[in-house]
Amino acid sequence: MGRLGQDLRKAGIVFDNVTITYRGATYEIGRGWGFYGVWPVGGPRSRPLERWPESPEGWTAAWTRFVSIEAPDTIVPVGKNTPRAGAGARREGEEPGSFGENPVLTPAGAALSGTAGRVMAAALLGAGVILGIAGLFPAYVGGASLAQQSDQLTPHVIYLAVWAVSAVLILLGGARLRLGALLSLGLSAVTFGLFFADAGTAISAPGNPGGGAGLVLSLIGWVACAAGTVVAFLAGPRSGSRAAARSVSAGALARPPRSALGPIVLVVLAGLGAAAAFAPSWDSFTLRTAAGQVQTVTAGNAFSNPGLVIAGDVAVMIAFAAAVIAAALWRPARRGAVLLAGAAAPMAAQAISALVQVGQTHGPSQFGIPPATARQLGITISAGLTPAFWIYCGFLIALVVSCAWMLFTPQPVPVTAGDGYGWNGPRPDAPVGQEPGEAAAATPEAETPEASHTAASDHTAASDHTATSDHAAAGARDGNSPG
Repeated sequence: MGRLGQDLRKAGIVFDNVTITYRGATYEIGRGWGFYGVWPVGGPRSRPLERWPESPEGWTAAWTRFVSIEAPDTIVPVGKNTPRAGAGARREGEEPGSFGENPVLTPAGAALSGTAGRVMAAALLGAGVILGIAGLFPAYVGGASLAQQSDQLTPHVIYLAVWAVSAVLILLGGARLRLGALLSLGLSAVTFGLFFADAGTAISAPGNPGGGAGLVLSLIGWVACAAGTVVAFLAGPRSGSRAAARSVSAGALARPPRSALGPIVLVVLAGLGAAAAFAPSWDSFTLRTAAGQVQTVTAGNAFSNPGLVIAGDVAVMIAFAAAVIAAALWRPARRGAVLLAGAAAPMAAQAISALVQVGQTHGPSQFGIPPATARQLGITISAGLTPAFWIYCGFLIALVVSCAWMLFTPQPVPVTAGDGYGWNGPRPDAPVGQEPGEAAAATPEAETPEASHTAASDHTAASDHTATSDHAAAGARDGNSPG
């Protein structure tokens, strides 16, 4: 843009040469002279309600704001063959690619996008949670139910609670749909290995092949939740769009800014550390006799189990490390935090399970000692946790802190209409008493990526704002008994 244009922008003058690309019942979105903007339908083009820099990031931010204030079913592309509102309305959650590019849906995305896909995803997750609850009471592994073992019950209840939250978020739709899908994705990826290890324990146990009805119901519940997660992503914003892979609004893996490299490396290292600390023994048992003899036994090493159980534990470590890396690179970072929270939930549940187990009573039969012999020798047993467990907890706490940092990292705020572009009053849809320029900050979905708007002229407009930041545990892990 030339020097004249910059001077006119400083003076608050915007020409009416505006190109509108999408229109809803109340608002429309398009491009003006050097910016993307949102206007009221039928209003003066010289007064955009909000304005963003003319860049890929600016278009993403403008679209995010547009779909947050406009009814999705009324949004239609503007052009020679513009369909009537209602007949060719955009599906809820659907998103365009770059400026002016219409979405291209795959057959699966077209069938599952919108309200139907959202409801189907939530229903599958709800069914999985119901099956998981039903699986708590019949025999699980070894003839005992999960409800009879508090250390085994605790992590499963946490899994079901997180899946239930994901189902609610997905059912609410909009931006919450993607948050629910990411939360469930992290949880489902990590718990795959945990359930696989449980199944491996049942298959490897002599005289109890296949486990009980509780295990079968829980496995079917996991499959239902995983299927619901897939449907939620297909029903989300970026189904089939050619530009979706690089759309920050929808969320995707992207190269992080240099300012965030340090924290991202720390997050990845903490994730790898937690995955590695998952393998060693966590349980420590001290046996003392009346004569003063002491013996310490450790249990729970992931690699001291049958082959199928080892495969499940290794799958947990790989899935968790991959989820942490993906979450660290996900943009926007807030959505990466949700993915990280979903992956960290089952790992935290394993640590809680280990702590619950420490408070339980442990009999001599658990160590292959007959009760009569234990009474004769005066054996007493005390339980504790190994240093590997506390190292694991340290890495896990670091990930929780990192998750909070990613979740509450300030996001860039788009340039608003109250900053000198002809609209000096509050937004028409703003709450009573809201000051000009507060609309974007008050919107939950004003998640704009890091952007910087530069110009060749020394007269860059002061109104172009930039932003600088864009089971394997002790007690739950199979094989944790020295018997």
